[in-house]
Amino acid sequence: MAGLGIGVVAAIMGVAGGELLIPTIVLLFGLDIKTAGSLSLLVSLPTMLVAFARYSRDGSFAVLGDDLRFTALMAAGSIAGALLGGLLVGVFSDLVLVPVLAVILLVSSVKLARHD
Repeated sequence: MAGLGIGVVAAIMGVAGGELLIPTIVLLFGLDIKTAGSLSLLVSLPTMLVAFARYSRDGSFAVLGDDLRFTALMAAGSIAGALLGGLLVGVFSDLVLVPVLAVILLVSSVKLARHD
């Protein structure tokens, strides 16, 4: 049920669902954050493919053409960040990662609540 709910929300919002998957896996199923992150990546791939197909059909990606420079910079930064994160995955313990994730989610929640 958690996967179904996260998949629906992720597809509607146009996200991979990691911001929902990782806390759900950690809190609901009691797995460690690194396992949750790995599982999130695996589960996010089909979610992203389905959402990508849907967004492509209805023309939602057309707005990205309005600012190709920004889109390219965000994509390049994301790829570089994923490569760096992959190298650092064994460096940080759960004792560091869980509070960092909590802060990121809290700040994101506040920013989204204040967004017009």
